[in-house]
Amino acid sequence: MQRAALFRGGDAQMAAGDLGELLVPYMPTIRVPKSGDRVYKTECAFSYDSPDSEGGLYVCMNTFLGFGREHIERHYRKTGQCVYLHLKRHVVEKVPGASGGALPKRRNAKLFLDLETNSDLNSDDFEYEDEAKLVIFPDHYEISLPNIEELPALVTIACDALLSAKSPYRKQEPDSWEEELQASKHAKTLVQLDNGVRIPPSGWKCSKCDLRENLWLNLTDGSVLCGKWFFDGSGGNGHAMEHYKETGYPLAVKLGTITPDGADVYSFDEEEPVLDPHIAKHLAHFGIDMLQMQVTENGLRDNDIKPRVSEWEVIQEAGVKLKPMYGPGYTGMKNLGNSCYLNAVMQAIFSIPEFQRAYVGNLPRIFDYSPLDPTQDFNTQMAKLGHGLLSGQYSKPPMKSELIEQVMKEEHKPQHNGISPRMFKAFISKGHPEFSSNRQQDAQEFFLHLINLVERNPVGSENPSDVFRFLVEERTQCCQSRKVRYTDRVDYIMQLPVALEAATNKDELIAYELKRREAEAARRPLPELVRAKIPFSACLQAFSEPSNVEDFWSSALQAKSAGVKTSRFASFPEYLVVQIKKFTFGLDWIPKKLDVSIDMPDFLDISHLRARGLQPGEEELPDLAPPIVIPDDPKALDIDESSVMQLAEMGFPLEACRKAVYYTGNLGAEVAFNWIIAHMEEPDFAEPLVIPAFGEVASSGAAALGAVGLDNQPPEELVAIIISMGFQRNLAIQALKATNNNLERALEWIFSHPDPEEESDPALDTMDMENNANANILAETGSEGPRIKDGPGRYELFGFISHMGTSTMSGHYVCHLRKEGRWVIYNDLRVCASERPPKDLGYIYFYHRIPS
Repeated sequence: MQRAALFRGGDAQMAAGDLGELLVPYMPTIRVPKSGDRVYKTECAFSYDSPDSEGGLYVCMNTFLGFGREHIERHYRKTGQCVYLHLKRHVVEKVPGASGGALPKRRNAKLFLDLETNSDLNSDDFEYEDEAKLVIFPDHYEISLPNIEELPALVTIACDALLSAKSPYRKQEPDSWEEELQASKHAKTLVQLDNGVRIPPSGWKCSKCDLRENLWLNLTDGSVLCGKWFFDGSGGNGHAMEHYKETGYPLAVKLGTITPDGADVYSFDEEEPVLDPHIAKHLAHFGIDMLQMQVTENGLRDNDIKPRVSEWEVIQEAGVKLKPMYGPGYTGMKNLGNSCYLNAVMQAIFSIPEFQRAYVGNLPRIFDYSPLDPTQDFNTQMAKLGHGLLSGQYSKPPMKSELIEQVMKEEHKPQHNGISPRMFKAFISKGHPEFSSNRQQDAQEFFLHLINLVERNPVGSENPSDVFRFLVEERTQCCQSRKVRYTDRVDYIMQLPVALEAATNKDELIAYELKRREAEAARRPLPELVRAKIPFSACLQAFSEPSNVEDFWSSALQAKSAGVKTSRFASFPEYLVVQIKKFTFGLDWIPKKLDVSIDMPDFLDISHLRARGLQPGEEELPDLAPPIVIPDDPKALDIDESSVMQLAEMGFPLEACRKAVYYTGNLGAEVAFNWIIAHMEEPDFAEPLVIPAFGEVASSGAAALGAVGLDNQPPEELVAIIISMGFQRNLAIQALKATNNNLERALEWIFSHPDPEEESDPALDTMDMENNANANILAETGSEGPRIKDGPGRYELFGFISHMGTSTMSGHYVCHLRKEGRWVIYNDLRVCASERPPKDLGYIYFYHRIPS
């Protein structure tokens, strides 16, 4: 059947009395959504089609999954489900009334209340009409709704329940942060009093109690009052709520959260945090310019910083007219509420050919072999996102005739450009205490989380994450005996320290700091920012210098001694990811960001950092493990705080870092890092460390101490850590058995046995295959060790991710990529040709190897 006829209404001439008989054979397959059922009525499982799309959306009346026109046939063939609810949103001109004004009209009384509306739509001349109809496959009969009298009661109830179902991205737990913020019903019609109130950039206090923290600005009358129960639980006397009860003014914004990216808004009437799509206009009423606002370290705001210096302005290239880019590879992503870290990372990931081939190149095969619920399959959602970004289907420029018409009529018809990664974020963050929230996150931590998922869900004979993997050779030397030990570990990111002591403008920095302190003390606007200028060569030198090993145990002396460690590249990756370690902790343990400028090179040569192995004249440390001492009181066991801080500086939760160091026996930050990667999915990942009493069952602790299980199988904790490094499961088990479950010695064993004996547990292999959603399209990989793509150490910069704000817990991320010979800025939905790429202010840099 041709597509033109495929979607043509089939019941136009059908008598109303025949509708019931028509649906009788399908009644057993029609379900009424129950509490807990996820109803996807706004987005296709395989694409970003929605009821706004040309073909609308088909929702299965049995599984409640949504499908666009291009994918509905696949679901019908795979499941045999025949009855779908077709949803379509139309934008139509309003009908002029007798007085010449437009009269509203609706085709249906039932509207999809949770569908987004386009703020660019000229509401004076256009309006939305929502249409729903039942479609029966394979004959494509269409039954327009509502048809309450003619349809069986079960069908009517099911349709009503589906249309009124809540968003599938809201968790069931009422206290969950995964629930997506909704636009306030008051935002569009909010009345603001013209009372002349202007809000200063700093020095706020509650007008009723002089409190200077947890302050809220009422968006109706400009009152500044203290809160009590909102967001972070900060102390307050509840004067903001009292003011609402007295006046009924519904919306307030939290002072101290206003940035160019948005602000925290609370609706007293709706009793929940909300989005205000018109927040910039509402703040401007009180003299607040969002584009000039940024956070200072002490929580004050300063809107007097000059555009050429402000981090927010420079990174987003504000003040420069940027040309929008359209077409394949130039698709923006909607910010779902502090999801810019995800947007920036995924734009960079899908600019890499290996990821494009793995997911978009294999898209038909991945979709055909997807499970019955494709919304819960990693490879399906990766392929969907990659296609959405690269196809150009969701990045189309307005037609020239449309532009002329809009200019002539001074109106803006909606342009449905960009994609909304709700389904992808909901799945990839499921079970993670941080990424499943609406809080800002660290892009570097999310990158590692993504790589971990890619590793666990192979899509073919080659894993695209192989392009990032490299081996690090660590040389540890006992300062007293001068003996050395060489070990290798797997890594994905080169972490480059910031050599602040090498700043080339120290005199300017000292003068600025004095002026800044004087201004803060006097509550005056801060002086023009002076940013430390750090040579890249100094950072590279700091990376290569030896570092002290805390609490080093020398096997040569059989005692603790002083030790130093140097790191070199045992292999160079195809793509080198460089993270500038801008985030650190102050003396008060509050995370801070180093606002520095580093002259990152376009071409990078790190060949001199190639590992050389054991050198002539060097003597190796004996292969002896330190004695295991279990104290009478396990709670007295020391935790290496230096390792904890190293991990915390990467952006991981502090309690998770303490657990990682404890459960890996204080073997160092590298081993603890791999524990973190292996346990990030666990629900108690960031919960405080609870050390069991001696003799209690504690699998993690036993694993860390190398205990032998009753079944002679290595502890699963240690197996998971080694697998997360890129090794095969059977090799991990074999190495642990050969070293009495000592993690450090097991890793050394792997690297010293390039051709281990084949040993595999069929039951384990079967379990691993059953747990993989795309098991039937996987190809086996070798078990000779971590998969690496070694080559020359010369690279060219092709992308970088920048962060604006004072810590990983706040701010905004933007991605710049070099495409087709020019730089492009990806700022959520906004994709434009870059005029001044701020390469010196980046946080994560992406380099591609230059072929020999």
